[in-house]
Amino acid sequence: MDAKRVKQILSSSADIEVLYNGTSVWIDALNEDGRTATVHLRGPLEERSIVEIDELEEK
Repeated sequence: MDAKRVKQILSSSADIEVLYNGTSVWIDALNEDGRTATVHLRGPLEERSIVEIDELEEK
């Protein structure tokens, strides 16, 4: 995924499913470096991780 698409997903009101290593995640923010994003797993766990955006995949 590229930074432009991450920004589109963040600004969208639609529920767009994004996968990280095959796991469904929410994108919280595109980080300032433009190469990483802060995400958390969908579900009850709120643990956040910083991941490379090129490892995110839109389902």
